[in-house]
Amino acid sequence: MAILQIRTFPDSCLHAPSRPVERITPAVERLIRDLIETMRHHPRCVGLAASQVGSDASVAVVDVTGHPKVFPRSARDFALPGSTSGLLVLVNPQITAQETWTIQREGCLSVPDFTGNVRRASRLHVSALDERGEPWTRWVDGFEAIAVQHEADHLAGRLFLDRIANVRTDVFRRKRYW
Repeated sequence: MAILQIRTFPDSCLHAPSRPVERITPAVERLIRDLIETMRHHPRCVGLAASQVGSDASVAVVDVTGHPKVFPRSARDFALPGSTSGLLVLVNPQITAQETWTIQREGCLSVPDFTGNVRRASRLHVSALDERGEPWTRWVDGFEAIAVQHEADHLAGRLFLDRIANVRTDVFRRKRYW
């Protein structure tokens, strides 16, 4: 496993759409492990896409566990079908439905000096392959849904800056680095 170098804006790999993964090979397995290690190496990082480390594979990882933007769930929430938390491995992810829109401040390792207000769905249905190539599908909500959309955008060649409504009012210079 390795901590990979993060590509930063305006690197052209951040604007290139990823290519679908046809099968889980040892190289893809290594990429997944390295993405997880790299994500966990950066404090407060909740997701990382392969394009952020220079790979064109459609692979991302998300884990919002313990992040301050995750609100404690009630016991009722755990009974909801598809409730999820923990590490999500997203190989060839597809967002198939979106509900309940919100605007939230986002940051990104690939845009280290800025944050921005971005409109995203706070509930979405996603399908992908896991690290073994097994298909899965579920609803994710809240901050986890926002993180999944952020990483799916990376795989489509988009940054959060591409979703900003007004650059003058919705982009902010980062005040602190974690």
